[in-house]
Amino acid sequence: MTEPEAILSSFLERADSDDRLLPSHVSLFTALYYLFRKTGLGNTVKISRKKLMPLAKIHSISTYHRCMSDLIAFNYIIYQPSYDHYSGSLVTFSDLKQKT
Repeated sequence: MTEPEAILSSFLERADSDDRLLPSHVSLFTALYYLFRKTGLGNTVKISRKKLMPLAKIHSISTYHRCMSDLIAFNYIIYQPSYDHYSGSLVTFSDLKQKT
């Protein structure tokens, strides 16, 4: 899935029936989507916590990490960490239409 609108609409359709998600999860995914639209190629975006937290209006590092871990565990995103803060980690949006 590489059409930008399909990523967000598929997420919102799936999130509507997913009781595990909180507003912070939706906010973080929306911030990821925003960065993707601004800088991403294909369905992958380069991220940094420093940029994502203010965009998602998340103030706690533990909330950020919990939401990222949940989005990964719930198969909304695929996370490829980078331990070099200059290069940034990669997030790929999962094909949400195939997941139930």
